Amino acid sequence: MSEEIKNNYSADSIQALEGMEHVRMRPSMYIGDVGVRGLHHLVYEVVDNSIDEAMGGHCDTISVSINEDGSITVEDNGRGIPVGIHKKEGVSALEVVMTKIGAGGKFDKDSYKVSGGLHGVGVSCVNALSTHLTATVHSSDGKIYQQEYERGKALYPVKQIGDTTKRGTIVTFYPDPVIFTQTTEYSYDTLSARMRELAFLNKGITIHFCDKRELNEKGEPVGEVFHSQEGLKEYIRYLDGNREPIIGHVISMDNPNAEIPVEVALIYNTSYSENIFSYVNNINTHEGGTHLQGFRMGLTRSLKKYADASGMLEKLKFDISGDDFREGLTAIISVKVAEPQFEGQTKTKLGNREVVSPVSQAVSEMVENYLEENPNDAKIIVQKVILAAQARHAAKKAREMVQRKTVMGGGGLPGKLSDCSEQDPAKCEVYLVEGDSAGGTAKQGRDRNFQAILPLRGKILNVEKAMHHKVFENEEIRNIFTALGVTIGTEEDSKALNISKLRYHKVIIMCDADVDGSHISTLILTFFFRFMKELIEEGHVYIAAPPLYLVKKGNKKEYAWNDVQRDQANERMGGSANIQRYKGLGEMNAEQLWETTMDPNFRTLRQVTIESLAEADRVFSMLMGDEVPPRREFIEKNAVYANIDA
Repeated sequence: MSEEIKNNYSADSIQALEGMEHVRMRPSMYIGDVGVRGLHHLVYEVVDNSIDEAMGGHCDTISVSINEDGSITVEDNGRGIPVGIHKKEGVSALEVVMTKIGAGGKFDKDSYKVSGGLHGVGVSCVNALSTHLTATVHSSDGKIYQQEYERGKALYPVKQIGDTTKRGTIVTFYPDPVIFTQTTEYSYDTLSARMRELAFLNKGITIHFCDKRELNEKGEPVGEVFHSQEGLKEYIRYLDGNREPIIGHVISMDNPNAEIPVEVALIYNTSYSENIFSYVNNINTHEGGTHLQGFRMGLTRSLKKYADASGMLEKLKFDISGDDFREGLTAIISVKVAEPQFEGQTKTKLGNREVVSPVSQAVSEMVENYLEENPNDAKIIVQKVILAAQARHAAKKAREMVQRKTVMGGGGLPGKLSDCSEQDPAKCEVYLVEGDSAGGTAKQGRDRNFQAILPLRGKILNVEKAMHHKVFENEEIRNIFTALGVTIGTEEDSKALNISKLRYHKVIIMCDADVDGSHISTLILTFFFRFMKELIEEGHVYIAAPPLYLVKKGNKKEYAWNDVQRDQANERMGGSANIQRYKGLGEMNAEQLWETTMDPNFRTLRQVTIESLAEADRVFSMLMGDEVPPRREFIEKNAVYANIDA
């Protein structure tokens, strides 16, 4: 790309592809959904425009603020959206960008080589789904221009409002409660996790993030500044901070000037799980795709070649598989592709065939160089691979025992399971209940037509610290596999989960509303995240919310799920009500359990979702792993939200 073309970013660089009429009518087509995820996606779309400027070398600082009134402001120091008159449309290019779906510099290959944005709908879609949006441009001609919009329509032509020495674009928008009926309240944690991720994926950029709704002890908005000088190398250290590494360095490479730029970083640790996170143009491709395929090929080829040459595999009585090379591996791969083609239901699986070879070659070269230069680390990695192969062999036998007992194998269901009479999985739900006594109460209180009960004895195995064959040998975990009817492991992928025969489309974790109950819920969720992630991703996993209190006075009774509700109920009853604190599910009778926690008309179920795979992996490894200090820090920070029994 010549410098002349690269810098000629003007009104004529903007291309408008189609109108806006469908966005408000069918918002889910454009932003995925109109729930919490879609709400946050609006912010990502605006930030992606600033990231595109940064990737083009025109911007190095981005600021994101949650304002006091719940609106969002995104500011960058890029070139500023062009404000000149667009020849084809006859209005300012800024208005075209803001009011035409698919309009923007990213559709003009001379403006951006690659660009992010999962749905590629840009800021115009955000505009259409906002009650009010203000766009302010600090232009290269030294003037400030502004235009405001209501639900995607311009309120006035672009006007000059002052002079400036800065450059950049500022966008402030209010999400429309008519569209986002569930909530218009932004989560600090969700947005900060994405900003941190973007800073790691785009080294050298500084992202300021603050929440003006909350002030710290100095009276300033709470916030963070994200900046990474080493990119994915630093990201790996952040993700693996709760695990014990077995090699001395993070293995990494970056070739930003290649036709398909590839950046990779990886490390081996003492855990038994494989955690690979892949990105295309900053989009988290959690279904993988051709770049992940290339990564696995390159890693396996170079490690196998080294292991064979070392002679360390001679005593093994069976072949090593690709899985064995990835046990205890944490890796991140990020590629930049000019025209990404996505597959899969959620459009997060890369389909470009031309990506496989360059990624595979880059990874092979990186790993081979590292093994040659670090022979001690190389030996440790191969020993880890051999142990993984032996454990896989043991796990295969244990897994076959599980498969034989599943309903498909005709071995029958676990004796503890009280099944339902309905045969259609879409209408069925199973409660995983902590303890036999609570299980007994749940059996009496349930609707037998569509609700099944599986009591779990005590705390299930912590799978974060267990070898795979130990997991499959655990009776409670075997019962879960058997009851759900799912199988694990195929010839191609020994860790793949087959949920086509899932017997219940709602899997509900029901534990006591105390610290022990929370611990058991976390153990079960850790198991699902590590061994049945597909169940979570497809929306089958829920957590029941039993009440904490029964407030009673005479014939009146109300349930309360927190202290505020308890006090309000007491007030409604004129004070001096009898307040019963439920320490466990077993303290409720069958009727109470049904009407508060199991009746679909009145219960509260929290669906378990994964906002960020990388962040979820980090939290599970921190909560359930061996490292104590990070866990203590997390508990101290979040203890204010916990219900601690005296």
